[in-house]
Amino acid sequence: MLTLDMIYDAQKALEGVARVTPLTPAKNLGKNIYIKAENLQLTGAFKLRGAYNKLRLLSEDERRRGVVACSAGNHAQGIALSASKLGIRSIICMPAGAPLSKVEATRNYGAEVVLVPGVYDDAAAYAEKMVSEQGYTFAHPFNDEAVMAGQGTIGLEILSQLPDVDQVVVSIGGGGLISGIGCAIKTLKPECRVIGVQAAGAASMYVSRREGKPTTLPSVSTIADGIAVKCPGDKTFEYCKKYVDEIVTVKEDEIATAILALMEDQKTVAEGAGAATVAAVMFGKVDVTGKKTVCVVSGGNIDVTTISRVITKGLTKTGRITEISTKIADKPGSLITLLQVVSKTGANIINISHSREDKQSDVTSCIVTMVLETRNLQHVDDIERELISAGYQML
Repeated sequence: MLTLDMIYDAQKALEGVARVTPLTPAKNLGKNIYIKAENLQLTGAFKLRGAYNKLRLLSEDERRRGVVACSAGNHAQGIALSASKLGIRSIICMPAGAPLSKVEATRNYGAEVVLVPGVYDDAAAYAEKMVSEQGYTFAHPFNDEAVMAGQGTIGLEILSQLPDVDQVVVSIGGGGLISGIGCAIKTLKPECRVIGVQAAGAASMYVSRREGKPTTLPSVSTIADGIAVKCPGDKTFEYCKKYVDEIVTVKEDEIATAILALMEDQKTVAEGAGAATVAAVMFGKVDVTGKKTVCVVSGGNIDVTTISRVITKGLTKTGRITEISTKIADKPGSLITLLQVVSKTGANIINISHSREDKQSDVTSCIVTMVLETRNLQHVDDIERELISAGYQML
């Protein structure tokens, strides 16, 4: 059973191993909004806390046999670094689609990496097979009280850094992070709300709460790979029932917008799982009126090849980039006339295509598609209104 004493014990053990991460105001995100920056933790995510606490408690026999773990990336790095510090061999089973940066970082921390086709749950099944066949000690990423206790040290830090906090918003994948934080917060300050956030495409805990039991989703799909879990743990499910006041979901474009906002406003890089809490606040999924609210940004290990796509999605969501298609007459001067209308609106053309063969065109017309750099959603509306006034049809 997870207890406050276990979390205090973990906090003592983590001194000199894990950083006490900063808690800072995020005024551009709203009044009384704060960021708990676990993306600045060693290995770039909170997972080091639980991983080290788990491994330090292993028996000599368990250490001798070595550990195997499954992870989309952050738990992998936490186990790899912790095992290296403690002199333990580590084998990490990772989904084949895990970001390359996380795979390479895990290897660089000293672990042996096994890539498994599928998602986290497939990697977990393969890791369990290695345990039964080769005798390794299994280090579960979330359904383990020692791991939860390590993650719970974040809750102790939040209460120390902001004693009058009213609510804490935490991402949920398998539920280990929110179970630990929830135990610490609710034991020491019961009136503080603990709110969970899941990606809409991987809402296993949200669905499980509705069904009243741990429920396996047929599939998961989200840019927040760190919380792409098909089924929560049986233990974390019970702790979420006990400590979590509410669970909300966020969409992919909302997560992307939050990643962009954290870059621009907070000058910090967050992965999808870390930015989900900020997305929940930005898009009104969590009531922050008059409440000092802490968003736990759980990690920052986003693959650089993903960042450009995420930024584009975030810019589109906020009206900073838009795509407009219209029909023009297929004769000299028609295109320049269209571009003059667009130019007067103050939009900047990033890309333009001109097609006679489009199925929406006829023998006397062609379709023009423009990707525009715009100021905001209102600017997009103004551009479309100007084009319609000039006789163009929006396709």
